[in-house]
Amino acid sequence: MDVPGGEYVFFVGMILLFGWLAAHYGRRLAAVVRALRADGRAPGVCVRVETEPYHRSDARRYFFAFRPAGDPDGAQIEFEDLATRSTRVGTRVTVAYDPAAPGRTATVAGPGNRSPVAQYALLVTGCALAAACFTAVFLLTVW
Repeated sequence: MDVPGGEYVFFVGMILLFGWLAAHYGRRLAAVVRALRADGRAPGVCVRVETEPYHRSDARRYFFAFRPAGDPDGAQIEFEDLATRSTRVGTRVTVAYDPAAPGRTATVAGPGNRSPVAQYALLVTGCALAAACFTAVFLLTVW
């Protein structure tokens, strides 16, 4: 059974996926830049490393926790961020954050870590480039 326009579904799906990823990582990049410009710095620790169930992938998610300096409640904030493979549970890190919104802007920044700005900028660039390539191929097949 031939669906009219069915050959374009893949391209539209890829354009939407990579466009969404570029926007998502772009927002995270803006939060990271905001955190690095603000004066908030605190010691943190890697509290959890999650891997893909059943080891179907080597992808890992790193979770860190810190207590914002000067917080009267002393509440611990947990966040997910990019990290190197050498990061393990218990690894001490420096956390940069915007004191106005520590939970939304926290990022791992300090000696021994790759630049968080460069990491997210690379992700934004790669996803935007993929979306642009799929868009170009889609437009070439339509015309």
